Amino acid sequence: MAEGMAEKEFAARITELAERSLKEQEPQWSDFLEPPEREQAQAVVGWVTGVRFNSYGGYFKAERRRLVVYPDYYIVETIEPALAFLEVQTSSPTPLTHRDYLGSLMALGLKREKFGDILVDSTGPPFSCQLVVVPELADYIKFNLERVGNQKALVKEIEAEQLNIPDLREKQIKSTVASLRLDAIVALGFSESRTRMAKEIKAEKVKVNWKVINDPDYQVAAGDVISFRGRGRMLFREQTGQSKKGRLGVLLVRYL
Repeated sequence: MAEGMAEKEFAARITELAERSLKEQEPQWSDFLEPPEREQAQAVVGWVTGVRFNSYGGYFKAERRRLVVYPDYYIVETIEPALAFLEVQTSSPTPLTHRDYLGSLMALGLKREKFGDILVDSTGPPFSCQLVVVPELADYIKFNLERVGNQKALVKEIEAEQLNIPDLREKQIKSTVASLRLDAIVALGFSESRTRMAKEIKAEKVKVNWKVINDPDYQVAAGDVISFRGRGRMLFREQTGQSKKGRLGVLLVRYL
């Protein structure tokens, strides 16, 4: 029931965004949304007459993006993306992780939906990361993010063209599994035992389509995106058939 209420509240916020764009005749922006949230938001906007939508995350393959809703007569090319870009450079002698940077930002009292992708650069020293944020918080972060973990940090504003966009490498994994249980698929994709993966899933370290799943028996399907905290993510691209012994052929794509 709580999940249903949250979905209704989310839909109401997006509807209000669309209605405000019509009333003020100006583009209106959401917070940063993950892919499933954007799909839900776009479905909601689709029911509102007289508006269109687009999304921006700072670069082409950005995972977290802001939705912009605008009157349908608006020329989309004239919309300036409501994004700001920051680089956080640290004095750390060793690489810092996505979790280190995220934790330091959250410690400032920021909400996760106010910033997008965190692009970590581990090729230093100096080690750094780049952030995509809502413009109204750029100065606050610049003046208040003084440390990442126990390391000093220096924050500066950069242009979108200065983003070090990650070049995603892919590893295809083609094999068979006894079933499409989540623990079996994740164990195959991340080269771990099924027993260990069952424990990790119960510990809420695995997401399917950006939602935490804590049931090892959860049935996955082709097209699902599966992430394992601290290890990365993969795509269950397709089911490739069934062997004579009843095992299911699967094709996974692991993003390195």
